[in-house]
Formats: sequence, structure tokens, C-alpha cells
Amino acid sequence: MTDSEQPTRDQHFLVLAPTTKDAELTVAILGRAGVACVVCEDMTCVIESIERGAAALLISEESLDPLGIERLKTCLSRQPPWSDLPLIVLTRQGADSQAAIAAMEALGNVALLERPVRISTLVSAVRTSLRARVRQYDLRTQLESLHRTERNLTDFFENAAIGLHFADREGVILRANQTELQFLGYAEEEYVGHRLAEFHDDPAVVADMLRRLHAGETIENLEVRLRARDGSLRYVLLSSNVLWEEGQFIHSRCFTRDITPRKLAEDALKEADRRKDEFLATLAHELRNPLAPIRNSLHILRLAGDRDPASVRVCDMIERQVNHMVRLVDDLMEVSRITRGKIELKLELVEVAAVVRSAVETSRPLIDAAGHQLAISLPHEPLIIRGDFVRLAQVLANLLNNAAKYTNDGGQIWLTVRREDDQAMISIRDTGNGIAADMLDRVFDMFTQVRRTASRTQGGLGIGLAMVKSLVFMHHGRVEARSDGEGLGSDFVLHLPLVMQETFRSVALPPDKSVPVPVCRVLVVDDNRDAANSLGMLLGLLGVEAQVVYDGPSALESVQRSRPDVILLDLGMPGMDGYEVVQRLHESPECDEIKIIALTGWGQEEDRRRVFAAGFDHHLVKPAEISVLKELLTSLPNHSQG
Repeated sequence: MTDSEQPTRDQHFLVLAPTTKDAELTVAILGRAGVACVVCEDMTCVIESIERGAAALLISEESLDPLGIERLKTCLSRQPPWSDLPLIVLTRQGADSQAAIAAMEALGNVALLERPVRISTLVSAVRTSLRARVRQYDLRTQLESLHRTERNLTDFFENAAIGLHFADREGVILRANQTELQFLGYAEEEYVGHRLAEFHDDPAVVADMLRRLHAGETIENLEVRLRARDGSLRYVLLSSNVLWEEGQFIHSRCFTRDITPRKLAEDALKEADRRKDEFLATLAHELRNPLAPIRNSLHILRLAGDRDPASVRVCDMIERQVNHMVRLVDDLMEVSRITRGKIELKLELVEVAAVVRSAVETSRPLIDAAGHQLAISLPHEPLIIRGDFVRLAQVLANLLNNAAKYTNDGGQIWLTVRREDDQAMISIRDTGNGIAADMLDRVFDMFTQVRRTASRTQGGLGIGLAMVKSLVFMHHGRVEARSDGEGLGSDFVLHLPLVMQETFRSVALPPDKSVPVPVCRVLVVDDNRDAANSLGMLLGLLGVEAQVVYDGPSALESVQRSRPDVILLDLGMPGMDGYEVVQRLHESPECDEIKIIALTGWGQEEDRRRVFAAGFDHHLVKPAEISVLKELLTSLPNHSQG
């Protein structure tokens, strides 16, 4: 046997024989069988050897007097739980030996060998006892490993940076670590022994979680809200699995990770976003109010019939700019839709040259203020595309404005339009700052700006080119940025699909089949006197009998006096608002035939739902399109005919 194969101290086989000669003979026999033995002279030596560590004991019945048995029993009772030391008792009378019977009753793991014993029987019995002892050593190793694991788990449980608790199959908390207790502010007796549902904001979540755990499901990162001792809600991500034993649900183990700071930050962002939406809605409302009398006055000028060329040009210019302003106000309510390319386009057949003229008119003040020279090149043939005129003009104006802002004073800008196969190509080139090569692919990203120069401040939020790309894409086109580098100018090129010429020729403008507005009585109610008066004048020019009042009580009085067919009613009036007015009107059966139209600066979807829920028949956003208003008045039944 090599040194590495030598038995350890606790693997020695102890021998206590009646005589030295018997002991030496036994050791020799077992030695030839490869069993390492230790000879003990008396019971005291046996006990000391067992306490130091031994594998098994071969003892003669002569050594097992009552005192020896009692001493050995006391020694074996001090063994660890895994240990059951094998004893082989040599007896002349076998099972009839009183000493052997007493040993078996007192000592437990005893095997009897009757003398004289065959050598093979002795060796076999010794090896069997040693194999049994080896299995006990293996059990000891496993138990030590389990104890180490248990200690590690205990350390992890107590010192984990995340909350951890155990719960039974009914959801009763069996144990919780200090992290979880401190996180929620409970003492152990206030938390352990109570049901999980007591601490969850939504007990139904706990019921569903237990159902899933009973089904053997592992739960990962379930977002829940726990109620702390101070009454506040704490946000956690909960992960849980079930420990099973022989197919039975023993308990669940749940990890909770505090995400309260993240949730509070998310809530703060949501609140800021809500406040932003409220601000934008209010701003849009306030901007729409002055736009309404401007547009109404414009229609009055047109209906007045002044055909002086200068007046016509001024009216056209005002109309274009009011339309731009109205659309920009609408965009205040559509920021998120713009970034996702979900703006609703008003498609029509559009001539590119007309779009160019509108965009140049918008950008001309900025170009002239910087002293730039603008060269425009248009093709002789008309290039027709299907698109949203205002949005396309917005795209070109944005690019022209960028060229003006990013070019030092006195620069040159070229706007070129030409046909390339079945596409219209629009190029806006400048002698400005240029774009570095590493920025060419990024300039269309949201919130991206090229570097500013010391001689000129460009400003802006960096969303203009992102909007350009989105709008062009929605027109089934593409846009690209070109530049030879910083200081060498830039060129933005748009490609838009053309409408086939024969298709364009086949699409004739419909003849003017406008139906005159029927004679009816309309009551205009608005605390904005300019908006109310201009709308009343406009309706009068359309042949409508219009009356104007400026508050809710006056509206109710006028209804009782003149019984209008239609009421155009503002919502946000001081004192009695439009909602209260319509409620009061619906309380009078004689007013059931009156059509009530909300005319307001509030134009969000929630506003429309509230308007119709309040009992309005229609909802129009200021400034109302005159064509829409005429169509609506024409379609209303039950109006007076003279």
C-alpha cells in the first residue's frame, strides 16, 4: 500500500482480543487482507481510540463485562448523528452468549462471529463493516457540505442587498431578511406570520402569483407595489419560485428588488409629460382664439368683393400664413405623432412650383435679414405630385431656414427643381458651414445639431430635420444630405414621386357646385368679442341671419326670445361656460330642435369626447374653415326657409 493509499486515522480497525497472541494473529490475518489494524490492550484504550477516530471494532466477549459494555455505550452515545460504529463480537456460544446478547441490546450495530471462525469469514465480516463505515463517512461529507451550504445560504439570506422572504403555499410569510424588513419599515413580528396580501397594494396580484406558483411556474420580475409601515407604496420587482419535496409544495422563495427610485422618476416624467400636454393644449387654445377673428376677417375681405390686385395678393399672403400658423398650432398637440411619423396628411394634387413659392415666401424674411442671395431655378413644365401642400411647404421652408441660419451673412443659396425620370428632385444648396463627414448620417436624427460657429448662432431644438425626413418619407420620397466638409457648404436633396402626366390630365378640378347656405337663424356665443363679431359679420355675408352675444346668460335669454336654428357656442367663457349653457338648454324641451355646435380652441380627442358627452351636436376647432362651416350649416335639417 502506497503512502497515498494509507488509511487515515479514523479508518483504523480496532482489535481488542483476550490475549496478546490472539491479537497479533488477528492483526496478521487482517494485514494480509489489506486491513490496517490498531491493537488495544483494554477498554480504556478502545474508548480513547474511538474518540480519536476509528473505522470499526473487533472485540471478544471476554472484554464485554457489564462495566465494559456501559463504558462503551457511553462512548458511542457521544458519536455525531452520521456515525454508527460497527462492532464485531467474537463469541464461543454465538447468539446464546449472555455477554453478546447484552452487547447487542446496549450497543446497537453489532455483528456476532462464533469461534473458532474461519479466516475467510473473519475477513469478509471485517470488510463488510468497513464498507458500511465508508458509507457513513460519505454521509458525513454530504452533511458537512449541506451544513456549509446552509451557512452560506443563511449568510446570503441575512446579508443580501435585495429583499428575500419565504412563504408557505397559502401565502403566509415564514421568514424575511433584514433588507426586506428595513425596506418596508416593519419589525419582524409585524411582518413574519402575516399573509402577503396584507402588504400588497392589489391582493388579486398575490392570488394570481400563488396560483401560478402552485402550477409550478417560476415568476420573473413581476412589478408589484408593497405597502410600507408608514402607509407609502414601494415599487419592487418580484421573482419567485417554489421549493418542492417529494412532489409536494413546501414553500416559495421570493426575491424583491427595490425599484421605487426608478418608478418615482418615471412618475415624475409622466407628470411632467402631463403638465406639458396641459400647457400645449392651453397654448394652442390661446393661439387659436386670435387666429379665429383673423381668418374670419380674411373671409369677410374676400366676400366683400375687393378685386384690387394688391388686395388679392395681401389676402392670399394672409391666408397662406394663417394656414401655416393653424397647422403649427396643431403640431403643438402632435409632437409625439410627428416624431413617430404619424401625422395625417391632407393629400391633393400639388404643383411643386407653388410649394416652392409658398416656402420662399415664408423664409424670405430670414434670408433677406442675413443678406443672402437666393437663386431659384424651376423647370418650364409643371411637376405634379400628390401630397399635402402645407406640409411640403413646411419641409422646404425648414431647409431654406437652415441654409439661412447656417450660412454667414452675405452668402449664396440655390433652390433648384428639376425632373429626374419619374421623380421631382428639389435641391437646396448653400455656401454655409458645411457638414463634417461623420455627421452626414446623423443630421436627420432627433435632437441632433451640427456644431455652431462663433459668427452665427443657429438655435433650435434639433427636431427640424427629423421632421423633414419623416414628412418626406410619408410622401413616399427620400431626402439626403451632401457636403464636402466643414466650411464648404451643404446640399439637401429631396426626391418625390411624380404623378403621371396622363393621370394629372384626367383629374380635372370639379366645377363649383357650392350650394348657397340656406336661410337660417344662427346665434354666435363667444366671450372673445373680435372672434364673435367677425364670425357674425361673415355669417351675414353668407346670407345667414346671425345674432352675437358674449356670455352664457345672454345666450339663454336670446334663445328664449328668438329661437335660433343653430348655436355656435364657445366653451371657455367666464361665469357660465359652454357646458353649463348646453345643459340648461337641454332642460327645456322646446330647445330640442336647436343644433348646438361647439366652436372652441380646445381640440384634443379628450375635448371632443367631453363635448359630445355633454350633448353638443358637433365640434369645430377655432379657427373654423369657412368651407367646413358652410357645409355643416347646409347639412343641418330643420332650418327656417325665409
